[in-house]
Amino acid sequence: MEHMSIPTTTVSELPDDAVLVDVREADEWAAGHAPNAIHIPLGELPSRIDELPDTDDTVAIVCRMGGRSARAVQWLVQQGYDVANVEGGMVEWQRAGKQLAADGDPSII
Repeated sequence: MEHMSIPTTTVSELPDDAVLVDVREADEWAAGHAPNAIHIPLGELPSRIDELPDTDDTVAIVCRMGGRSARAVQWLVQQGYDVANVEGGMVEWQRAGKQLAADGDPSII
């Protein structure tokens, strides 16, 4: 499969209250996530695609560092969705000092 360039965005371009779609696993999500993120693990994305936010804006897709979300974005673009991969993922989100939500002390694992 040829490498296609995928749309990307950066943490600095996203507002703190951005509605991200987080494709990490449940334990990663529980440890810490963006406050307004929607959690749809990568493996469940095809069956839960109707849970993507209904918006005219580009939807940012995030994982820990950008690898899984890149796969999600590549697939979603093929389905006709307007999405972008968050470069650096939640590691970069945390490094930039953006807000994190969690049950306990938020962290990125």
